[in-house]
Amino acid sequence: MKQREQNIQSPSTETAEQVVPVQYYRIRFREQGQEFTADAKLDGLTCGTKVVVKTDHGDEPALVVGRAAGAVNPELGRPVSYTIHRHISDGEAVQFDRIESLEKAAFDFCQRQVESLQLPMQLVRVERFFNGSKIIFYFTAENRVDFRELVKILVQEYRTRVEMRQIGVRHETQMIGGLGSCGRELCCSSYLKKFDSVSIKMAKTQDLTLNPAKISGVCNRLLCCLTYEYDNYRTMKRGMPRAGRSFVFEGETYKVIRQVALTGELFAVKGDGEQRRFTEDEWRKADPVHKTNQRKGKSKKQTVQDSENKES
Repeated sequence: MKQREQNIQSPSTETAEQVVPVQYYRIRFREQGQEFTADAKLDGLTCGTKVVVKTDHGDEPALVVGRAAGAVNPELGRPVSYTIHRHISDGEAVQFDRIESLEKAAFDFCQRQVESLQLPMQLVRVERFFNGSKIIFYFTAENRVDFRELVKILVQEYRTRVEMRQIGVRHETQMIGGLGSCGRELCCSSYLKKFDSVSIKMAKTQDLTLNPAKISGVCNRLLCCLTYEYDNYRTMKRGMPRAGRSFVFEGETYKVIRQVALTGELFAVKGDGEQRRFTEDEWRKADPVHKTNQRKGKSKKQTVQDSENKES
């Protein structure tokens, strides 16, 4: 009986040893492309390993460029963009090495046709599906472009589905890549998945110089990184007196002219023009001066009430 129980328990022990925990990696579909996070239950994945990833349009080969941060709670996991399906085969690896040269040839061919047809568009990039079912041509243009004749030529040349996709300057910069003013690779070309709306108010809240050359990126649009710490600055400034508010400190009335969110300090000026810096402990001990809500003249409602009183 004991021998039988041991035989029953041994397979379950072997199965438990074969379970591979979920690992997280950073992958790229092209050598100079954007990085994405993917999970996998495969062993032996190191930098430079070629794998096959599941996508919306089928399997696509990718290159592992490193490990990614794991999940805080392994049971819940963490959000990822893709899932690594398996290791790449030898035949797929050869085809994967050729795909960038095929995209470059398609780009050159399309560029010649654009110049021949004199179309007002700027070709940016060509993306070819691994299974050859579709080719996407990304371009920029100021207005709508009639590219029907161009599509006919491309379909006749490649005998597959062709899509012409117009993009904006931000997506163009994301595809081309480059270095930002900080000296690092552009956020949009390295890891950003979507573009959040950026406003000049974010620069003002963070006390940045409103110089277009300082707060604009390579795409000549406001820097995407202005959104990174915007919420933190709003939270820190929410508990501080705003510019224009007045308070009384040691018998003198001061008017706030600037907030320094990182240090919690205020710059305020007295009535005679003398400027002073207040630490957080100092301005918290001060007495705020509340604005009066009295308006000059009487409101319309008060005028109607006075006329009714006179009539009665």
